[in-house]
Amino acid sequence: MINRALKLARQFHRLSQSETADRLAISKSFLSEIESGKKSPTLDLLDKYAQEFGIPASTLLLFAENADDPATAAKQRPGKKILQFLEWASDGTVDCNGKT
Repeated sequence: MINRALKLARQFHRLSQSETADRLAISKSFLSEIESGKKSPTLDLLDKYAQEFGIPASTLLLFAENADDPATAAKQRPGKKILQFLEWASDGTVDCNGKT
């Protein structure tokens, strides 16, 4: 789920993967693997995201647990629903300044 949250933060700010990778000082391929869920971000990288996008790191960590694990699935429902709502609400038409 964290991969979706990080991708959504990038898209909300209307940044390409290349621009975001440059800002975070990582490779575009690594960013792509993180956003696709193939790799997990480190705590250091989450801190960079938090600083770059003005999101508290604790908010990002809300999405870090594995929602597919039945032991944590019940705790993750709020995070999953938040992501679903944000994905629905953003639908790519409005940026972080309210411009279309």
